Amino acid sequence: MSNLDESRDFIPVRIAVLTVSDTRTPEEDRSGNLLVERIESAGHKVHDRALLPDERDEIAGQLAKWCEDPQVDVVISTGGTGLTGRDVTVEAHRDVYEKEIDAFGTIFAVVSMQKIGTSAVQSRATGGVAMGTYLFALPGSPSACRDAWDEILGPQLDYRHRPCNFVEIMPRLDEAERRK
Repeated sequence: MSNLDESRDFIPVRIAVLTVSDTRTPEEDRSGNLLVERIESAGHKVHDRALLPDERDEIAGQLAKWCEDPQVDVVISTGGTGLTGRDVTVEAHRDVYEKEIDAFGTIFAVVSMQKIGTSAVQSRATGGVAMGTYLFALPGSPSACRDAWDEILGPQLDYRHRPCNFVEIMPRLDEAERRK
């Protein structure tokens, strides 16, 4: 079981939010809005935000751009993780990843299973690391984004979360590159 170690100081991280959709407009982006609200309420900073169509090269390009930006620690995308022909967000993420966080999709499926039963099998949520930046691809529904943030990302992006968290290893994510 995990908990917060109140003796540790909270460390805010800088997060970019990407919504992938062929049909949504910024005004209709409920999932992106929910993520922004959750991120800011937790004390983190939304560094940038974008909305792109379901185009693999465009998505991968934006992810890579944010990974190259030293002001971005984490990228969270929403949308395009399903099974249809236009759902290419997972492939775009994997085009950029240096390492995949295999357990992220598994844990997301476990969390989703508790909420939506076997329908959780249709999600391909994924996480990875590239250029010292965390990347996470979430489904496009607000409830899926809420579950991912509240049950996984919120705790893991809180430096006080014990027994371990993503923030405490951020300085070491690109150590292989620094050795070259």
